[in-house]
Amino acid sequence: MTDVPEHLLRRSKERRAALGKGDDDAVADAGAPAGDAAAQTAGDDGEKIPAHLLARSATGGGAAATATATATATAPAAVATAPAPVARGPEGHTQRLLTVVKAGSIQDVKAVPTDKVHTWPHLLIGEFVAALAMTAFLLVFSAVVNAPFLASANFNFTPNPSKAPWYFLGLQELLTMFHPMVAGVTLPGIGIFGLMLAPYMDKNPSNKPEDRKVAIALMTLFVMFWAVLVVIGCFFRGPGFNFTLPWRDGVFFDL
Repeated sequence: MTDVPEHLLRRSKERRAALGKGDDDAVADAGAPAGDAAAQTAGDDGEKIPAHLLARSATGGGAAATATATATATAPAAVATAPAPVARGPEGHTQRLLTVVKAGSIQDVKAVPTDKVHTWPHLLIGEFVAALAMTAFLLVFSAVVNAPFLASANFNFTPNPSKAPWYFLGLQELLTMFHPMVAGVTLPGIGIFGLMLAPYMDKNPSNKPEDRKVAIALMTLFVMFWAVLVVIGCFFRGPGFNFTLPWRDGVFFDL
């Protein structure tokens, strides 16, 4: 026999106690006509459910509750084989939704695996190939370009113009514009100190050129400043280290 909910049995017992009925009344009600069978559903302890409670249940739960109670009283064998009722949500939905959370989505990813590569072989192979290419270029250049030794230096004769090697011509060019203390110590010191501060001025860790505008701008200014001085000293300075035009007076510089 189908179990009657506990709260209905408790309310039925309280109602009988209020009406003064006992167990004998419950037995007498068991012999009621078949038409009242829906109001006499019994639990495991022999207690019946009052008719007004069944009527209220039928009104609130729909015709399905009354049909279930009637089928329970008249055909207990059929109830035993009937499927269990499906639990429904507030709006009658029977689906249950589950959310799948990936383990990686709640972790703090420090770096994408493709952002870093191993030094060997990725970096060292590229550097080795670049070294081989530079060695081959120097070999071919030294075989094609004639670079003879000059005559022995004569300390009684100073060549005119007297120029430093090309990598020092920037400093020599500054000496024509400023005091030796400014040109040889102050300006180079400021440039070196500025390059030392560059990593602290731009702390962007990205290695993409479009994200490093400050660092690229600083390096470009430094390189262009020094390159312009070297070019002027090499090709635009003639006898007496005076300014000249190379396409008019020639080039006064030997490699």
